[in-house]
Amino acid sequence: MTGSGKTDSGPTAAERFVRGILPENPVYRQVLALCPTLAVTGGMKPAVTMAMATGFVLICANLIVSMLRHVLQPHLRILVYTLTIATFVTIADRMLQAFLPDMSKVLGPYVPLIIVNCMIIARCEICASKQGVGIALMDAIGTFLGFLVALASLATVREILGSGTWMGLRVLPESWPNWGVMVLPPGAFLTLGLLLGLVNWYAARKKAKAAGAGS
Repeated sequence: MTGSGKTDSGPTAAERFVRGILPENPVYRQVLALCPTLAVTGGMKPAVTMAMATGFVLICANLIVSMLRHVLQPHLRILVYTLTIATFVTIADRMLQAFLPDMSKVLGPYVPLIIVNCMIIARCEICASKQGVGIALMDAIGTFLGFLVALASLATVREILGSGTWMGLRVLPESWPNWGVMVLPPGAFLTLGLLLGLVNWYAARKKAKAAGAGS
């Protein structure tokens, strides 16, 4: 039993890992962490940097919470999650300022806002506070990869259509008209809506096929 009165039973490490990438993708399936998803995906470089910073915080927070799960008291758990996340967000923010100052300026307040990222708090509550360190680690890595896939896919569409580049390198001819709206907030909402619709359509189609095969 854990300090919150819950057992360590639950999905295996492999199940947690796979679920986080696609079946329970934090953006496309759970619709979490939309603030950074919409704000930093105008280009691949800031999108990948944000995903890496978030992944660092997520993995560290999951590990710490999992190690503390047997002494974690129910009425203190949210406080522990927040303090743990804030500690690693501060480390990530300072590292970006020291080694990637230009990218730190581009990301602005969105790195400190990782502290209130509901995706990380959700993984601490759903997995890390209930299961062992190994499972919590794989859960965090899977969720991080899912978040990276979501941000990278959005940034790819927006940067190519909006600027004609990818990772700052030109991939469309100079004569190709750029859709400036794609790197603006309306483009973020438009791209997210279209990709969400595509993912939901694919999931519904796959479910219908499985139901047809089962019958």
